[in-house]
Amino acid sequence: MRGPAGAPGTNRRGAADRLRDLARAEWGPLAYAVRARLRERGPRALVLTASSCLGILALQLVQHAQGPGDWVDRLGGVYCTLPWWKALLRTPLSLFVPDPTLPVWGLLLQVVVVFGISEAAIGAPRCLGIALYATLAGTTFARYSLWVGPDGFLGLPVADLIGRDTGPSAAVVALAVYVACRYRAWWTAGAVILAMVIEVAALTNLAGCEHLTAIVAVLLLFGAETWRAGRRRPRRPSAPAGRTDRAASGTGRPPRG
Repeated sequence: MRGPAGAPGTNRRGAADRLRDLARAEWGPLAYAVRARLRERGPRALVLTASSCLGILALQLVQHAQGPGDWVDRLGGVYCTLPWWKALLRTPLSLFVPDPTLPVWGLLLQVVVVFGISEAAIGAPRCLGIALYATLAGTTFARYSLWVGPDGFLGLPVADLIGRDTGPSAAVVALAVYVACRYRAWWTAGAVILAMVIEVAALTNLAGCEHLTAIVAVLLLFGAETWRAGRRRPRRPSAPAGRTDRAASGTGRPPRG
């Protein structure tokens, strides 16, 4: 027998249904795209994610080893004091160089979740391209901040700028926001952005500012893609005036004056 309308069990079921509907509206299209891609390609749909995790783990082990650890910094360490050409050459590898002072397992978990969903949802080439684009955006901010100085607009103290640029974390944050916007998961995108803003407000440092710069960069990219898609969408041809008037008269004949 069903309980009365105001029974606790009924209220709990109603709340659960509402949460399920909200989750389906927020993540349904993205989940469908990921499932379809995995069903179509199987493990091949996550080659970039698996390679990224292996590369991050290998570089973490090497940079903590005595001797060869310096080569990781020489080949993949990006600093705002480097010449542009050298920073650009190091950027592809810097995407997978983790912060040596932080535990790598948390970063690997982020890469598995965000890179995995992004690769399955938008494809490996676009996923890698946006990751590199976001990393370059963060590097550009560091150079700008050094150029304007600590008293300039968005300038940071020089002591905060001498460290190595952020590694995969900026790409992870940017991909999360881009994919959420692309699949209309607005609450998820807003939550990630709000978390990064709170992080910078609580502790202003180079990594946090680079994360926000990467977010702004992908929001601009998403806005440009949306605008271009809207312009390319074909418009429905309008009916000739005479045909419209005849249809409006209901007789198929031209309306009388």
